[in-house]
Amino acid sequence: MTAESTPATPATPATPAAPVAGVGSAFPAGPAGPAARVLAQARFEAVTLLRNGEQLLVAVLLPAAVLIALVHARSISLGGGRRVDLAVPGVLALCVISSAFTGQAISTGFDRRYGVLRLLGVTPLGRTGLVLAKALAVLSVIGVQVVVIGGLGLALGWEPTLRGIPAAVLSLALGTWAFVALALLLGGTLRAEGVLAVANLLWVALLALGGVVIAGTELPARFAGIVALLPSAALGDSLRAAFVEGRALPGAWLVLTVWALVATALARRFFRWSD
Repeated sequence: MTAESTPATPATPATPAAPVAGVGSAFPAGPAGPAARVLAQARFEAVTLLRNGEQLLVAVLLPAAVLIALVHARSISLGGGRRVDLAVPGVLALCVISSAFTGQAISTGFDRRYGVLRLLGVTPLGRTGLVLAKALAVLSVIGVQVVVIGGLGLALGWEPTLRGIPAAVLSLALGTWAFVALALLLGGTLRAEGVLAVANLLWVALLALGGVVIAGTELPARFAGIVALLPSAALGDSLRAAFVEGRALPGAWLVLTVWALVATALARRFFRWSD
C-alpha cells in the first residue's frame, strides 16, 4: 500500500532587510546640511580659481614679479626702512585686491552672463550659501598667496615684526570683505565684457596710485588726501604698520569697514543674478 504524500508547506518569502545608508544602498544617507553644501561649493570655487591660468597669473605670478621688482628697483621710493620689509606687506595687499576684487568680479560677471549664478541660486545651496562659498574660496586663495609671497619675501630677506601678526590678520579680513563686496557690486551690475575691462583697469590704477605697494606719503602731495580714503591704501598702510612697526592702524580699519558696509549694501540692492 502506497503511503499518502503530505503536501509541502509553501515557503514564506523572506522580508527584505532595510537598506543601510552608505552600505550597498541605492539611497543616499540624506541631503547635505547647509554647512556641507557651502564648504563643497567653496572647495569647487577655490580649485577652479587656482586651476585657471589667467586667475593664477593675476593671483600669484604678477604679485611675485612686483615684489621682486620693488626689492631691486632702487629708483622707486618706498619710504624709510628696508625695502623688502616695506615691499612685502604692500604686495600682500595687492594679493587681496587681485583675488578678492579682480578675480571675483570677472568670474562673477561671466557666471552671471552664462546663467550659472541663476541656476546655482535656485539649488539647495541658495543665494546666501553661494555668496558665503565665494567668500570662503577667496579666503582660501588668499591663504595660498600669503604662503607663496611670504615665503618669497623671507627668501629675499624679509624680517616681519611678529607681534603685528594679529593686526595683520584683522587687516586682511577687513580688506577681503571690502574688496569682495566691491567685486560683487561690479560683477553683479555691469555686463561681463565691461567687468573684465573695468576690473583690470582698476587693478593697474590701484597698483600705481592706490597706495597699495607704494604708500600714499610717497606719492605726489596732491594725491595724498584722496589716496588715504581708498580701501587699497587703508589695507596697504595697515599691513605695513603691522609687519614693520608691530602696531595697529584703527583709522585704516575704519576706512575698510566703511567701504565694506557701503559696498555690501549697494551689492544687495543692485546685484542682478542674470543678464
